[in-house]
Order: sequence, then structure tokens, then C-alpha cells
Amino acid sequence: MSPAPAALAGYALAAEGTVTTETTQQAIGYPSLFALVLLGSLVPVVPTGALVSSAAVVAVHHSDPVLTSLLVWLVAAGAAFLGDAALYGLGARGSRWLGRISDQVAPATLAAAQRRLDERGTTVLLVSRLVPAGRLPVLLACLLAGLPARRYLRGNLVATVAWAGVYGLLGVVGGALFPHPWQGVLAAVALTLLIAAVPRLGRRLRRRGAPERP
Repeated sequence: MSPAPAALAGYALAAEGTVTTETTQQAIGYPSLFALVLLGSLVPVVPTGALVSSAAVVAVHHSDPVLTSLLVWLVAAGAAFLGDAALYGLGARGSRWLGRISDQVAPATLAAAQRRLDERGTTVLLVSRLVPAGRLPVLLACLLAGLPARRYLRGNLVATVAWAGVYGLLGVVGGALFPHPWQGVLAAVALTLLIAAVPRLGRRLRRRGAPERP
């Protein structure tokens, strides 16, 4: 089992236990959440939104749901911010990470991100974090535009806090709707994957509907 699904399963199982199990889950769960969100920021293959939502589901079933939910939000936001900062720093130094980022962004998508950056400035970072697959194009556009790291980090701090809050809220709702944590985790994962799939489906439909050039 890969690290991300294993972590999701661990959150659900830990929430089913007693107070002692809750303490164990806190000792293992928060560092795991931090590490996986950080990894997902650097290597965008880990479903970080699903991880945050799943952790928030478990927090609802905790003996102190308010504090636990707040900690999930802070841990996720902090890890995402540090991951983005590290990726931006690596790209600004011209490391091979910049090439890897460029390989994952289509030229048309990058051009659109550059236009939005010119028009809206760093406020586009907020939207890029909330829109699936929107983070890397905007990050690359900021790098190519020579945006100072301090300015990027200020805008990205707001973006990562909002991102963690949105996905955490999805988990809180899922946890409140289902009596067992594992049910809420499955619902949260399904919803976050659906959200991620919608833009891709839209692009495919647009390509199919576009008239062929002679």
C-alpha cells in the first residue's frame, strides 16, 4: 500500500478506538499529515486535499473536535506553505526541479497563468491553490516573471491557509454526516477526487467540441 492510502486508513482506524488510541493517533497522525502534505507540495502525486479532508473527518470524531480540527488545519497549512516555499526556492536557483515543473505544465496553461499573474498580481495565488491542477502553472509563471520570493511567500501564505481551510471544511462536513469515521473518509476522498477530475473532464469536452482546423 502506498503512503497516502495507508495514512488515510490509519486515520480512520485510529478514530475508532479509545482515548489511548486518540493519543497514539495524535502522536503519529500529525507528523504523518505534515510529511505527506509537504511531500505532495514538492512531488504533486500525493492527494494532499484528500489527506487533509480525511484528517478533518477523524477530528470530528475526536473527544475534542474543535481543537483537533484546528490542529489539522494548522498542520496542513504549514506543511503546504513550507513545501511551496521550498519548491519556489529550488526553481529560483535554477535547479532541475524547475525543468520538472515545466514538463508538467502545458504551454497554453502556462500562458494563461502568466496572463492572470499580469492582470491580478499575487492574488492569483489564492485561486491557483483552490483550483485543481492550478498551483504549478502559477508557481512557474511567478518564477519566469522573476517575482521576488518575499512577495510570492506573502501571497502564498494566504493561499495555503485558505486551501487547508476549504479541504478541512469538506472533511468536517463529511465527519458530521456519517456515524463512523471510515464512512466520512471514503466520502471525503471521493469528493476531493471528483473535484480534481472535473477540470480535466471539462478540458476533454472542450477539445472534443472544438472545430477541427482545415
